[in-house]
Amino acid sequence: MNTVIARPFHFELDPAHAALVIIDMQRDFVEPGGFGESLGNTVEPLQAIVPAIARVLAAWRAMGGLVVHTRESHAPDLSDCPPAKRLRGSPSLRIGDVGPMGRVLVRGEPGNQIVTALAPVAGEVVIDKPGKGAFYATDLQQQLQAHGITQLVVTGVTTEVCVQSTLREANDRGYDCLVLEDGTASYFPAFHAAALAMITAQGAIVGWSATSKELLDVL
Repeated sequence: MNTVIARPFHFELDPAHAALVIIDMQRDFVEPGGFGESLGNTVEPLQAIVPAIARVLAAWRAMGGLVVHTRESHAPDLSDCPPAKRLRGSPSLRIGDVGPMGRVLVRGEPGNQIVTALAPVAGEVVIDKPGKGAFYATDLQQQLQAHGITQLVVTGVTTEVCVQSTLREANDRGYDCLVLEDGTASYFPAFHAAALAMITAQGAIVGWSATSKELLDVL
C-alpha cells in the first residue's frame, strides 16, 4: 500500500489493484468547435487539466497499471440516444448534427476522439458510453473485475456530471475511488468545487480527493 495525502483523510493506494480512469477527454468537450462549446461554454478550464492528467498517465503507464479511457458517444443511427437527451436545451449543435469536427458525439467521428496528448495506446481499455456514468450500458464492470481492480483513480470531465456520476456508481459497486482535484474540471469552476466537496463529505461518502502531485509523490 502507498499512502496518498488526500482529503478528507489519507488514501491507501494499492497499485496492483487500481485503475486509472480518464473520463471523456474527447475533442467534442475539450476543443473549440465541439459540443461543449455549442452549449455556450468556454473550453479553457477543461484544456487546463490536460498536462496534469498527462503526467499521471505517463507515470501510471511506467508502472504497468491498468488505464481506462471513456468517451461519451452514440451509434451513428442514434438508437442509443433517447430523444429526451438529444432534444434537451437549446445548443447550437445537437447530438448527431454535423459540426466542425464531424457529427457531434457520434462514434468514429473526429470530434469523438480523445485529445492527442491523452490518446490511448495498445492494451488500454476504451469504453464508449451512451450515458453520463461509465458503468451504464457498458462492460466496464466486467473489464475491471477481469483485472482484479478494487480501486479507481478518476480524472476527466466534467466533475459534476460524468465524473461524479461514475464515482457514485463505482462507490455503490464497492470500489474505493480517488479523484484528482487538478485532473478534473468543469465549465463552471463553482460546480467543480461543489462536486469535490460532495464527493469527500461525511468521511469520504463517495470518495477521496488529492492533487496530481500528491499522487505522483507515491507512484
